Order: sequence, then C-alpha cells, then structure tokens
Amino acid sequence: MKVLVTGGAGYIGSTICSALEDHGHTPIILDSLVTGKKEFVTNRVFYHADITDKSTLKKIFSEHPEISHTIHCAALIIVPESVKNPYEYYKENVGKSNELFKILSDLKCSNIVFSSSASIYDTVSGFKAEENSPLNPLSPYAKTKYMMEIILNDFSHAYPDFKAISLRYFNPIGADPNLRSGMHIKNPSHVLAKLIETATGRNQVFQITGTNWPTRDGSGIRDYIHVWDLALAHVRAVENFSKIFSQSKNNFQVINIGSGKGVTVKELLKAFENVYQAKINTIETLPRPGDVAGAFASCDKANELLNWKTSLSIEDAIKDSLRWNEKYLKLFS
Repeated sequence: MKVLVTGGAGYIGSTICSALEDHGHTPIILDSLVTGKKEFVTNRVFYHADITDKSTLKKIFSEHPEISHTIHCAALIIVPESVKNPYEYYKENVGKSNELFKILSDLKCSNIVFSSSASIYDTVSGFKAEENSPLNPLSPYAKTKYMMEIILNDFSHAYPDFKAISLRYFNPIGADPNLRSGMHIKNPSHVLAKLIETATGRNQVFQITGTNWPTRDGSGIRDYIHVWDLALAHVRAVENFSKIFSQSKNNFQVINIGSGKGVTVKELLKAFENVYQAKINTIETLPRPGDVAGAFASCDKANELLNWKTSLSIEDAIKDSLRWNEKYLKLFS
C-alpha cells in the first residue's frame, strides 16, 4: 500500500513513515521542511512543497496513482507559541488543511487519517477522557485541532466517498527504537526533552509548570505514549480503514490514542531519575499559557476498531530518548 504522509519529515511523521515501511507499505512524503528535517526523508520518496501546492499534489498522484490513504501530520504544534502567535497557527493548521482536504477530495483520495490532539478535551472527573467526553480547547493550538475535526466531519457529510479517522494523540514521547528519527526542535517545550536538557547540563533546572492542579500530587496529569506505539496506531488505521467504515454509517470516526494510564509530571520526573540514575534539579513554577490539568485516554475504541494497544513503557521511551539525544547532538549540532 502507498500512503501519502504530510509532515513526513517531522518527529511524528517520520516515525510513522518508518512504521509503514516496517509493515510493507510505502510512504510518499510531502513536507515543506519549515520544521521537518531533510535527514528524515533520506532514501524515501519525498516531495518538497507546501500542503496547499495543488500542482505538486497532482504530480504526486500522477506519479503514484496507487496512493489509497493520506495521513495528515503537517501542523504547527507548540502551545505557548500558538498563544503568542495565533494568526500563524490558524493560517497554517486550519486554512491550509481545509485547502488540502478539498484538493484530496478532488483528486479522489478521500481516505484521511488525521493527527488530532487530546488537548481539545475539557477536564473531566477522574481525568479519564472518552471520545464522547466534553470538549473545551483552550489554546489556539488546541482550537486548530478542534476546527480541523469539524471540517473533516463536514466534508464526510458533504462529499461522496470522503471518509476520515481523527486520532486524538495524548502525549507522545520517546524516539524510533531503531533511532531513525526523534525529537529535533531546537527549543522544545516537550516535558521529556526538558528533562534531558537539564540532565545533560543544557538547562540549569527543570521547571514543574503548575503544582496546584487537582491531581494526586498537584502536578499536571498526562498520558505519555511511546511515539513508536503511536506510529503503529497509524499503520493499524490505514490497514483497517475499509473494515472500520464498512461497519459504520458515519464517515467520520474519532479514536483516542494513548496508553490508558495517567501519569503526573512528578511521577514522570521520578521515572526519569530512576532510568538516568541521577537526581534532576527542579523548580516549581506557574502554569504556562494554555496549560491545562490534563487527562489520560480511554483506549477501548482503539482496541476494538484498530486492534491496537501500547506495548512500550514510559521507561522504554525515556531510554530511547536518551539514546536518540546522543545521536541528535552528532547529527544536528
């Protein structure tokens, strides 16, 4: 199977491409390299263009008419940045995705797997979010993901044969276990990257952003999922796509992708210290703009529809991130 992957030169997109390859599929990558890395597309079919470049998309489908699905990962993803610059986020994430979906519909490639986010959920009692839990996206980033889901739902009602699965990611961490790709942002807001920066001396102190949340220890609660498990969920989504929609009258499906376990920031810190075998300097601070108490996933729907569940632990993700960090410094420093 050939699969178009937008944003396939990014952290998550490139890991998805590796998972597709490992399962006998061929990723066709479309990426502007605004945030992606050209090193992640080496020896892969790659088109360097914006996702709204209609001529390039026509060329892709002309040269690869076997493409049956699109995995749409391309997006700006940093929450505090979205608060400071909402215009850019609405333009890049919402406006361009809307155009991409229409082009794909016109090109008769109407099977979409979309990278959504659990940040669109409202805080729920017990912090366990199901797909039908109340939504309340607070940051511009989260709102863009919510808006794109609305667009996909409307497209699925309006255009014949248009079908979409929205995978609501919880908190991806780790790196490809074979170290083909990993986190590469220079100034990451990602909690595990911040821990590694502190452990390796690039930061003096790790900030626990918010300690008065209504959780068991006051720090935010998250569902940390190894990025490789996340990538495999996309493989399952494209492989089971037809089956999922043959059993449903609804052409738009939402599926949580997480571990199903809630872990606080302080618990993640303790796990990191155990793996790294050293104490980390910490300081408690106020929440960042756009931060929320958090949530963890109900994964029953993913288990049922995708025949998928996580197999890697937080400790696995920490180990892979530390190994990737050593390679990253050699590749990109």
